[in-house]
Amino acid sequence: MYSEKVMEHFSNPRNVGEIEDADGIGEVGNPVCGDLMTIFIKVDDGRLSDVKFKTFGCGAAIATSSMITELAKGKTIEEALEITRDDVADSLDGLPPVKMHCSNLAADGLHAAIEDYKKKSK
Repeated sequence: MYSEKVMEHFSNPRNVGEIEDADGIGEVGNPVCGDLMTIFIKVDDGRLSDVKFKTFGCGAAIATSSMITELAKGKTIEEALEITRDDVADSLDGLPPVKMHCSNLAADGLHAAIEDYKKKSK
């Protein structure tokens, strides 16, 4: 069963969409369940000023995408890189064990977007 927080983020996801002039884009997918997630970040003065997502997947994938944007927004690059897979799941009051791979996907997507930003910044 999903927690109330998971259901809330699935029913009313935050920060859905695309950043047209994103500074970093992270695309990840999970071949086990077919979830596909793209995280877009905008960076100003070393902080994530905007974070948005587009996700094709189950309710848990959408909820974790929504939560990772809330966790990362306003953080420095270094702080955002410290957000773990467990942080996402804990912030949603847990996920069913069979859905834990979805929270892994959200953290991986954010980290991939930051790596993309770092490559473009060199």
